[in-house]
Amino acid sequence: MTKKYNVAILGATGAVGTELLALLEERKFPLGKLKLLASERSAGKSIKFAGQDLIIEAVTESSFDDVDIVLASAGGSISQKWLPIATKAGAVAIDNSSAFRMHPDVPLIVPEVNPEAITQHKGIIANPNCTTILMAVAIYPLHQVQPIQRIVAATYQSVSGAGAMAMEEVKLQAQAILNNEPAVAKILPYPLAFNLFPHNSPMTDNSYCEEEMKMVNETRKIFGDQNIRITATCVRVPVLRAHSEALNLEFTQPFSPDKAREILATAAGVKLVEDFSKNYFPMPIEASGKDEVLVGRIRQDISHPNGLELWLCGDQIRKGAALNAVQIAELLITKALI
Repeated sequence: MTKKYNVAILGATGAVGTELLALLEERKFPLGKLKLLASERSAGKSIKFAGQDLIIEAVTESSFDDVDIVLASAGGSISQKWLPIATKAGAVAIDNSSAFRMHPDVPLIVPEVNPEAITQHKGIIANPNCTTILMAVAIYPLHQVQPIQRIVAATYQSVSGAGAMAMEEVKLQAQAILNNEPAVAKILPYPLAFNLFPHNSPMTDNSYCEEEMKMVNETRKIFGDQNIRITATCVRVPVLRAHSEALNLEFTQPFSPDKAREILATAAGVKLVEDFSKNYFPMPIEASGKDEVLVGRIRQDISHPNGLELWLCGDQIRKGAALNAVQIAELLITKALI
């Protein structure tokens, strides 16, 4: 008889929480009890799961007493408050916020890249930032063949990264603009419909925003290589779902585009999408709802003999957040670590 696991979703009403529910059902996760936790204002409401109506509970000190795995996606301050309580109660917490990612005792995991790091967990496992996950899945197979020395990344990030309310705001802004009315921004700092702006995360002392520094620091931790030189420019674009990234990779020696295609065509979590004759490459609209990171437009960097260019699109809510977390939970079970 297959062992079943009691799971709690902390932040069940958000965009990622909703996706977590869908994935648990879709992937036939061996569920015992499923507990939906959220704030007081959501308590008492119901969410349909596998044909049943589950009641949302307000999170309390005793919420984790009978829980094996916590899937947390409610923001950093919520994770910092409740996850130590969850682990003290005996649960393993997989956290989608940035609260614990760079903590030296917390493994930061992309299952296609560093699954072995899961054995080091002490109750909390961190899910990386969405842009980091998508990039890591796409380039680590190349890094394994020949070390990457430098990454120059430009991201084109959908509004889904800012949550469900921001997605609705952009829809309303688009309607307003088409009706010759002013576009109002309340969730995001500026109107995003028919517009774009550099990522709205807080600025750091080095003039890079936090989102850009997450790509730098998290990639180094996941790859186990502090010497990779990484720079990023992150931009919010008027796409509802799925992020895109333009990556320039510098290797220790030339890396042919054909060799890269051959590797990525069979890489876990990657789908090669390119037809140069039709100028057809990955698009957010086609990446939305997909598990794989779509990669294409692989070409030689004409400015550097050891340079390679590629383009990717991936579903930020799915592989960039919820799917990666569920895969980590499945890894815990597979490796009998819970």
